[in-house]
Amino acid sequence: MSFQQPALLLGLLLIPLAALLYARAEVRGRRGREAFSQAALLPSVAPKRPGWRRHVPVVFYGLALAALIVALARPQATLAVGVEQATVMLVTDDSGSMRSTDVFPTRMDAARKAADRFLAKVPRQVKVGAVAFNDTPRLIQTPTTDRSAVSDALAALRPDKTTLAGPAIDLARTAAKPPGGGKAPPTAMIMLSDGKSGGDPTSAVERAAKAGIRIYTVALGTPTGTVKTRLPNGKVRTTPVPPDPESLKQIAKATGGESFAVQSAGELDAVYSKLGSQLSQRPQEREVTAAAAGGALLLLLLGAGAGLRWFGRML
Repeated sequence: MSFQQPALLLGLLLIPLAALLYARAEVRGRRGREAFSQAALLPSVAPKRPGWRRHVPVVFYGLALAALIVALARPQATLAVGVEQATVMLVTDDSGSMRSTDVFPTRMDAARKAADRFLAKVPRQVKVGAVAFNDTPRLIQTPTTDRSAVSDALAALRPDKTTLAGPAIDLARTAAKPPGGGKAPPTAMIMLSDGKSGGDPTSAVERAAKAGIRIYTVALGTPTGTVKTRLPNGKVRTTPVPPDPESLKQIAKATGGESFAVQSAGELDAVYSKLGSQLSQRPQEREVTAAAAGGALLLLLLGAGAGLRWFGRML
């Protein structure tokens, strides 16, 4: 929580001072009563003593004063608010290694299913686009609110060739811009890849970061993942295709995003579900002066009510 007028919080120092003055007044009052009448006669003079209840209204008033001082300082709280206009680009690796079956039923099928979960999570007003990449990036769906169009575009992917991440990031950044120009809406990318990228994506990542785009990366697959390829001579070649989580982690870190490493379809579903909820909200500072003032009024009413009920007076 922050305050627009933090200097006014010095007024809270009045609370312990008021409490000290109240305690001293209580001591003087007790001594006065004892001096006026012998201790043995006090029960007959005042048979019903209010005890702790006499302090309850004062406590409420003290808390009300504290709440009022906080309200005068104009407090602000960081709240999660729904995103009204935003674009998310799904940047999905469809290189040949996505045929690996170390993630059931295949890495590609698991990626499609997780993407559908993500599409079900984000609000309808958020536009979602899709870029597929192997050694060549392709824009397979421009940003749209039509979830079925994005899902169908991902379903048509057929894994092939190798991985090259840098051009895919550049293409997704460009595709997120409005067709007619103007200021781009808040944009995020979710990049899923299952292997080491060729080339150096650093320049593309820097351009995305400069545009204010956060990239959330997902490294999919197990270290023992393999792909089998049938050669012209009829033999089968087995190629190791381990994921490269460290490179993807650096991409996310450079743009202020998050990185994930998953080895199963269930883990991938959970990550995409989390991102669907996370990217549909953004932190925003909002003034909560009214809440603090309302709390002060409520405490005043409670103090007055307690005083009237027990003693027939407000204090």
